[in-house]
Amino acid sequence: DIILMDVQMPEMDGLDATKALRKRTDSSNEPVIIAVTANAMEGDKENCLAAGMNDYLSKPVTLSTLEKCVTKWS
Repeated sequence: DIILMDVQMPEMDGLDATKALRKRTDSSNEPVIIAVTANAMEGDKENCLAAGMNDYLSKPVTLSTLEKCVTKWS
């Protein structure tokens, strides 16, 4: 499974959602989580990866970039 996780969401952001999901899933059956965010500041990618996400895409996402990322993890 692949989850495209928006980083900036109301109530619970994507970083917290990823941490919660990682706590609830069996490590042998964890989904791939790809951050999708408009944040493209220095350190944002590292924060996403530290939260447990597998990869990072910054908006605007092109079809070719999305395709490469999904292919990498599938």
